[in-house]
Amino acid sequence: MLQFSFAKKLLIWAVCVVGVLMAVPNLFYNTVEQSNDAKAALIAGVPATDALTAQAEGWPAWMPSSLVNLGLDLRGGAHLLAEVQVEEVYAERIGSYWPLVRDALREERAVVGGVRRQDSADHELRVRIAKPEAMDVALAKVRALASPIQSLSNVGATDIDARAEGADIIITLSEAERLATDQRTMEQSLEVVRRRIDAAGTREPTIQRQGDRRILIQVPGIGSAEELKILIGKTARLTFHPVLGRTSDADTRVTGRQILLPDAEQEGLFYILEKTPTITGDHLVDAQPTFDQNNQAAISFRLNPTGGRIFGEYTAANIGQAFAIVLDNEVLSAPTIQSHIPGGSGIITGRFDIEGTTRLAIQLRAGALPAKVTYLEERTIGPELGQDSIDAGALASLVAFTAVLIFMILSYGLFGVFANIALIINVGLIFGLLSMIGATLTLPGIAGIVLTIGMAVDANVLVFERIREELKAGKNPVRAIELGYERAFSAIIDANITTLIAAIILFVMGAGPVRGFAITLGIGIVTSVFTAIWVTRLLISAYMGRLRPKTIEV
Repeated sequence: MLQFSFAKKLLIWAVCVVGVLMAVPNLFYNTVEQSNDAKAALIAGVPATDALTAQAEGWPAWMPSSLVNLGLDLRGGAHLLAEVQVEEVYAERIGSYWPLVRDALREERAVVGGVRRQDSADHELRVRIAKPEAMDVALAKVRALASPIQSLSNVGATDIDARAEGADIIITLSEAERLATDQRTMEQSLEVVRRRIDAAGTREPTIQRQGDRRILIQVPGIGSAEELKILIGKTARLTFHPVLGRTSDADTRVTGRQILLPDAEQEGLFYILEKTPTITGDHLVDAQPTFDQNNQAAISFRLNPTGGRIFGEYTAANIGQAFAIVLDNEVLSAPTIQSHIPGGSGIITGRFDIEGTTRLAIQLRAGALPAKVTYLEERTIGPELGQDSIDAGALASLVAFTAVLIFMILSYGLFGVFANIALIINVGLIFGLLSMIGATLTLPGIAGIVLTIGMAVDANVLVFERIREELKAGKNPVRAIELGYERAFSAIIDANITTLIAAIILFVMGAGPVRGFAITLGIGIVTSVFTAIWVTRLLISAYMGRLRPKTIEV
């Protein structure tokens, strides 16, 4: 048990050295962070200045530069609780069925007669046929458009319901489709928010779903909740609509197939547009800030092949007609189509500044939010409060660490010193692993580290007590140490596995701070078992092999 091959010794010390080296950058947190930011800026193409270059060279390139990310409660930052207005998606979803229903009923025009869309509530599509006596045929054609929903909880369900009311067919989303739409909308909203925040270069944001319709957003290091709201931005829904007319009357009545939207630049000007867009932002593949022919800030865009084909066909067939570019229910511009525009690319002009075009381009590239979000709660945590939390956590860790070191030396003498060396290496390994995986450290995470420090010596206590018992039973020192490790091994593994299972359950079932506690606790358990079983034993083996004492005091 006390004999180690050279390869095993080398492996153990290599793990310790690498782990501690990975933890070292956290001792110079601000320097390393500034160096990493400067290097990222240079890679992104920011012009190299003397100050930026000096920051980039502030930390040696041959040293690890990964850091433990500090959470919102340690670094300060912004907290938002947003609610997604999923009902908005229902109207758009049901409106998209009109072209399908129209084409399907036209195939039976001889039977059902003419087909017209009627004004209706947002959540339903109302279609009138000229021959009500053929309603059964019309309903059959409409119901044939329904698609099955792939869901274990709604086996056999379809996405739409159709019923007759006089000469009208009323089409609505089924309850199963509403639930599926809610799920898709929330997943898409989470992904879009995450992409927008990541594109701005923020570190380790917390973006997670809460309940059915809410999203929790926490971004460390950002100045205020208002800044975070600007970063997330508006819905950024880009659509292209045929222009039917212009008016200065905000109360102009429009039909159910039309919408009245204001001009983004000229107050008092409104456009009457077709409600169903010709192209949507779903066809957008790229958006970049640029300048127009008048050297004014603008945004260039590029559509995917499908969007490019639709755009090309429409412009070819509607030369001389106005075509509105709409962003979040405001008409940015409504140029007249002068010629066929192939390729699916163009430029969006408006009253933009350079910062605004950059932010809007990020939002467009990240994709449109599928529905509007409203903010139910917003909170800003200042960096001063975060520093107080760090100081309090560091003090608690230091007190716990010092108390454990003193206790081990007073209780076990030289063997306690070996355990303390392993404990110091253990803390280094914890921070090294947290840095390697890019984990976020929060106040509960610090609590997990403090708890780990107390638990880390448990394994050594079990071993040393077993060695004491073997010495009292008359065993020689080497044999007593071997039996101590051998007989304490199963108890050490059992105790730590049960705690690790609890940490895993906390991580899977918990959220936010609870997960932070679970991560540091789980990592601490793994590193403490490694240092207690291998590092401490390796130190004792080196001591026994070099000095060969006749007796030992534990």
